[in-house]
Amino acid sequence: MAVVFFMTAISSALSSYGQQNSGNTLGSLWPRVENNYPGIHAKSAAVDAAKTHARAVKTNRLPQVKVQAQNTYGTFEGAAGAFFPQAGFFNVSGSTATSTGSSVAANTFGSATAEWEIFTFGRRQKEYELAQAVADKHINEQAVYLLDLKRSLAERYITLLYNQAKLNWNNKNLQRLHDIHRITSSLSKAGLRPAADSLLALSSYNQSLADNDHFTGLKDAAMIKITELYGSPDLDYTASLIRFSKPTSDAYGSTKSITVSHPALAVLQKQMDYYQLSSTVQKRASLPAVRLLGGYAVRGTGIHPSGHVSDRWEAGFSNTTGNYLFGIGAVWNITALKTNSLKSRAFQKDAQSIQQQFSAYEITMHADLQAASTKIAQQFQQISKTLTAMKQAEKAYEMYLARYKSGLIALSELLQIRQLLENAENNHLEAAKQYWLLIAYEAVLTTDFNFLFNNL
Repeated sequence: MAVVFFMTAISSALSSYGQQNSGNTLGSLWPRVENNYPGIHAKSAAVDAAKTHARAVKTNRLPQVKVQAQNTYGTFEGAAGAFFPQAGFFNVSGSTATSTGSSVAANTFGSATAEWEIFTFGRRQKEYELAQAVADKHINEQAVYLLDLKRSLAERYITLLYNQAKLNWNNKNLQRLHDIHRITSSLSKAGLRPAADSLLALSSYNQSLADNDHFTGLKDAAMIKITELYGSPDLDYTASLIRFSKPTSDAYGSTKSITVSHPALAVLQKQMDYYQLSSTVQKRASLPAVRLLGGYAVRGTGIHPSGHVSDRWEAGFSNTTGNYLFGIGAVWNITALKTNSLKSRAFQKDAQSIQQQFSAYEITMHADLQAASTKIAQQFQQISKTLTAMKQAEKAYEMYLARYKSGLIALSELLQIRQLLENAENNHLEAAKQYWLLIAYEAVLTTDFNFLFNNL
């Protein structure tokens, strides 16, 4: 019999534990949000675009090969003089003085050139590092977005639990007022209480019934907001509702700290790196670039070396000549020295500004974390006390209800005690909500959502 009793007790305990721990936790919602929410995909696409741009910048180190082919028909009279080959000019060479036949001729021309910057004083490398810094910044911005999304999910879930708890709380009040109205009706019919007691109880009941509609609307609205992130209203948050009003004592755990790898700080760090690299790129842009040059050209014309000119189109592919040219050259835009120097200084000032923002934000985050940790510890103590006060008020209400049934106190006194009980219960729910919101804020500061996701 002892063994049977023991096994029955264990089975009952496990069943009760299973009921309390059934349903979703906050952490079980996050994977679906992370996989399906469009905003995350948008950030991922931005990261991929930045990485692709960095690879594109890296290809600038390769030789630049250009190919062209032309087929023209026109005159060929040459002219003496000199000019700058600006855009919009075209070249004509030849002489009509010794030529015979047509005054116009067909021409063909094809060429391929290669240009390879072999020495740029590190400018190409810095340009690639600059593009990589932009990609890293996008990666950190994505991490910040995920952090904000986790916080949004947590706050919406806490709001849902709070509104559901308020609705349950009001239903309990509704049941109390219904019982009081039933008792007063019986006592007034028996002539033991005035009819006014029944009307007063009914009035309080109807008021609580109206509040029930209000809290139902808040709960439904909270469900809609969390459905936006989760994608489905099918949520079982029964166990979370229990943990919401009765958090465990290890919620704030060990001392936490903020690291420089925090996404919000990392974004500022990458922004500072971007400006510093931009400053370096502007400095390097003022230096010359050494290039290897090479080219090959094929030219055909309807003008025969003997001086006879043919105006036939196919003759433009005859009388061909081929030439190649190799060399090394240096390009230096001396005028840009001053301009690039000013741009470099401007980027340095931007980097200094971001550095100061980084320091200020870091100090603020450390102060916020210390304040949040202190508030969490005190908030938990408040929850413990409000829970005790709620239980004491509930016992007091039961005792006063028994006294009212016995005719020892008036209905107004009972309703006052009921109001005190409602206040105690409401204060407990408010304290629990603030407690979990502080836990969520601390999780954002430390980037550690493990406790919040696993215990709510």
